[in-house]
Amino acid sequence: MTRDDPTGDTPINPALRRILARADGPELLELLVDGVSGADLTTLLLEVFRRRADRISPAEVMRRYRSDRFVAPAPVGFAALRRAEDVLVSALPDGFEVLVLAPVVPLATHSAVATVDPRKVIATVRGSEVAADPTNALALEASHRRALALAADPRSNMPVRLAAGQRVVRAQSFKGPGNLAHFQLFGLVTAGRDTGNRLFEHQHLTEHLRFAAQVMADIGAQDTRIGLTFLDDAPGPTLERVRHDLAGLPQVEVCEDPDRATGRGYYTGVCFKICTSIGGNRLEVGDGGFVPWSQLLTGNRKERLLISGFGVDRLAEALTTRSASDGIGD
Repeated sequence: MTRDDPTGDTPINPALRRILARADGPELLELLVDGVSGADLTTLLLEVFRRRADRISPAEVMRRYRSDRFVAPAPVGFAALRRAEDVLVSALPDGFEVLVLAPVVPLATHSAVATVDPRKVIATVRGSEVAADPTNALALEASHRRALALAADPRSNMPVRLAAGQRVVRAQSFKGPGNLAHFQLFGLVTAGRDTGNRLFEHQHLTEHLRFAAQVMADIGAQDTRIGLTFLDDAPGPTLERVRHDLAGLPQVEVCEDPDRATGRGYYTGVCFKICTSIGGNRLEVGDGGFVPWSQLLTGNRKERLLISGFGVDRLAEALTTRSASDGIGD
């Protein structure tokens, strides 16, 4: 099969094949990819888009606004979204710092480390890409802080705990109601050093999951299920330790989820998925696990990173539905 990347991993896009069929198409592509510096490519693209923008009329802008799924306002109400984020922030354990993230990250942030297809994110002409998940930006900042700590003390095991809410954009097409081109996510990351006996993994996995359980309790969720998937080893003591640490939390079940298909190749060690019932609706509201990103970003194999993400729009809509069924005004 013909491919459009040197690794042979991605089938060629029909539209790209059509473009490259033009005279000098393949040579032009290679020139832009390998023969022009990043700064020169930015200069070229800025001029291209400036000229294209000069040709677009206000009527065409309006037509694009009506038809482009990336630019439409969110269907969820502001008050409900704010209420859901307040619940998330209020439940954060001590030691977490809440950041205000930039709307863009360096080019390849989502693919070089997190293995996400670059075509699923929106690249800019200035060598950056629009945020598609707050945990990616949080991982960059946490790894930067860990690198500074390691420079001062090569054996530093002081964890970095960061959180943020962010409106993100996903470029792939989603089908079905409730699947949006842009949506709000709340992310947590904990970065630190492997101290042996899986102490880092046990401590911080429990902390992230206890946070999730607290959020579900605070929004009035019922029958929360935390499904743990063990990717490298048998469940062993980790599953029982998490069950023990979360024992006594109302409406929370911790179970093994060996059949999970998503996240394999993305997470390492242990990952989890959180489902719950709000206002009679069964929802998947959270996802997370351990990833090797901080090892790659710091160049240190002893580094560990745990991430969690929560769909704020889904929580907000569920809260709105529950309020309506309870007869409570927004």
